[in-house]
Amino acid sequence: MSWVRIWVHMVFSTKDRVPFMNTPELRSEIFKHIKENAESKGIWLDSINGYNNHVHCLVSLGKEDSISKVAQLIKGESSYWINKSSLTKPKFMWQDDYWAVGLSESHLIQTRNYIHNQEKHHTQKSFKEEIDIFMNKYGWQYIQE
Repeated sequence: MSWVRIWVHMVFSTKDRVPFMNTPELRSEIFKHIKENAESKGIWLDSINGYNNHVHCLVSLGKEDSISKVAQLIKGESSYWINKSSLTKPKFMWQDDYWAVGLSESHLIQTRNYIHNQEKHHTQKSFKEEIDIFMNKYGWQYIQE
């Protein structure tokens, strides 16, 4: 029997960072659906939250999972559902890219708290400011394709 626990903090944004998810009620409905859909596909989505133009997910990968597969399943189905349900007036789309980083067990509580407090966090920092801080902190560079 295999036992795998690989924690990933994944962040993805709406296409062109359009603030489609502009009310707490809409975000709650979308995040609830994403969590239920992930569960139905055998994806362990521990925590999910975000703000008007992006989503944070704390995922535990299973032995058959890859980050790209999980991102595709979560993003693809949710954008289809959002459009089918007419939750936004313009066509809803996620950005193709995403950000993902592995976590140790010792960082889970801190990461869960960070994800659960997105509303408060983004009254102080924009999504762009947040990304720039991560880019500088970890020495990452934007990749132009």
